[in-house]
Amino acid sequence: MSDTADKQKRPRVNVRRPDVMTQVNAEVERHYRSSIVEKIRSQGGELTLGTTTVRLAQQFGFCYGVERAIDLAYAARRVFPDSRIFLIGEIIHNGEVNRQLVDMGIVSLPWEKLTADYDQLTEDDVVIVPAFGAPTNFMEKIEQRGCYVVDTTCGDVMKVWKRVRGYAKDGITSIIHGKAGHEETQATASRALGEDGKGNYLIVLTLDETDAVCRYIREGGDKKAFLERFARAASPGFDPDVHLTKVGVANQTTMLKSETEEIQRRVRDAVVARDGSAANFLVFDTICGATQERQDALFEMLRRPMDLLFVVGGYNSSNTTHLVEIGEQALPTFFIRNAECLASLEQIVHFDLHEKSEVSSGYPATLLGEGPVTVGITAGASCPNNLIEDTIFRIFELRGIRRDEVKSA
Repeated sequence: MSDTADKQKRPRVNVRRPDVMTQVNAEVERHYRSSIVEKIRSQGGELTLGTTTVRLAQQFGFCYGVERAIDLAYAARRVFPDSRIFLIGEIIHNGEVNRQLVDMGIVSLPWEKLTADYDQLTEDDVVIVPAFGAPTNFMEKIEQRGCYVVDTTCGDVMKVWKRVRGYAKDGITSIIHGKAGHEETQATASRALGEDGKGNYLIVLTLDETDAVCRYIREGGDKKAFLERFARAASPGFDPDVHLTKVGVANQTTMLKSETEEIQRRVRDAVVARDGSAANFLVFDTICGATQERQDALFEMLRRPMDLLFVVGGYNSSNTTHLVEIGEQALPTFFIRNAECLASLEQIVHFDLHEKSEVSSGYPATLLGEGPVTVGITAGASCPNNLIEDTIFRIFELRGIRRDEVKSA
């Protein structure tokens, strides 16, 4: 087919064939499984050797949606062994997993905006949609190009899409709690425009931004200043005097649950203060179950004394970032990509959420000393167990305990 407009939309490809998945499961297990993590979990989530205790959260690491996305990406390569395979952005926010896909010959396409790369796709190519989903214009482009599509979008994300589409259909503006530049939020915002493209959305990240929206709902205000503040977080043609009349809150599925609930409360209160009732306010719980479980597990973990906490995961992982925020409120917390960040007895290389950059800090005295120390470990939903295992080994090594001692414990 020479004319892009004439290309026929192909149905989604089912790559989960039994023969393929048997091979995929073995490959994924080989890359990411950890017998050490499984053993510690079976022993109550804690391992003590000498004066060193490592404690794992009850819930951490890969969730079902992430496992499914990885499985589908691996399966795509086996079903299409000789085809060009592309991925919109990253499959998940974890460098180790994305490197494995690169090694399999899967090429990452830009996700921030459509580029000429997408015009080069052909009907013989395969395009993988990541776990975050992709904006509607991306989906339309790859369908126009006639590509095979392997869609790994998480089911929890699609539930949010259904909700914001419903808002748009009913003339309700979606107030989305999320990061405006995040892949998932971009995909959700595109669905909030509705089937006819006439829907509206506003993205808020912080409580301060929420308060600015709530003040406008209650009192109105300087429209120009409002639109300048939310220039990159509002739907095209957004008019706060019109589009804040009826609002429904949704969220990026990996946000901090308590903050999302507070945003919901403040927006509802603002609508009630203006209208005298909540008739023009809607809300549904769209926090991902796995995200909530990992946050709840960390809160439970923090009820017991620990000396420090390591949170392992990709620095651009939203759900991992919120675990760091929770930990920081209680004890020294270090956000690390992997065990290589525990470079020596002199430094920890970690991501500082406040500086928004990777920094190097000295080890806490408790880790350097010979006295008893308890180290907690948790991880976001995109972190594989092999990276947790490496971190466990490294912590014990820094305390003078060899790997073979950990393995035989």
